[in-house]
Amino acid sequence: MYRYFIQPELNKMTQSLIGYELLIKIHTDQGWRPPECFAKVPVREIADRLVETTAKLVLKVGSVSVNLNRVQMVNPLICEALIKSQHQLRPLKLNVELTEQPTHIKISDEQLLPVIKKFTDRGMEVCIDDVGTGENSMTAIQPLLPYASEIKFALQNFDADFQDPEIQALVVKWRDFAAERHLRFILEGIENEADDQLADALDIGVRQGYYYGKPHLVKLNKDDPE
Repeated sequence: MYRYFIQPELNKMTQSLIGYELLIKIHTDQGWRPPECFAKVPVREIADRLVETTAKLVLKVGSVSVNLNRVQMVNPLICEALIKSQHQLRPLKLNVELTEQPTHIKISDEQLLPVIKKFTDRGMEVCIDDVGTGENSMTAIQPLLPYASEIKFALQNFDADFQDPEIQALVVKWRDFAAERHLRFILEGIENEADDQLADALDIGVRQGYYYGKPHLVKLNKDDPE
């Protein structure tokens, strides 16, 4: 059984909730867990759960974000579900987050860009997630930037924590990269008060992490396990 959990994204400077990120999990004997391999989640499960979940969230949030790798993003069934979900959420925006995850099939920019344009033409936004790691290096994302609204830096993708000066330097580099291109910058992985205060010091407004709220289940049926 797959279900989406939601985690808040907030603007610390304005003390406002800006939206939720959808995070898919599978129910196991040990409870709800992230899939061992996101790329192996059945396409039909992603598509159906996405449509059902966004129907529950209409008018409750500012925006809704969903993670997809390159193969999933160009899949026709998922594309159809995304478009349907955006219709359900309107006037709210669906934000499609392109993850850094390498895929078994190579998807070229020529394959990806028409799909991204189809999304933006229908009022969706595109986020480049996990910048600086995997498939989303600074060089690789250049062709995608004209269609992007935001980039997201995930602290949890690195072995060192946010207190490490080298990680701070990376965050500042990507913060400035986003500002120069008039993109929103989201810092993900804020886990404690020290991280929160450091983000204040680095003038980073939009944030996400366990410090602000852990993901919680969007129930589709009354008998869904907690």
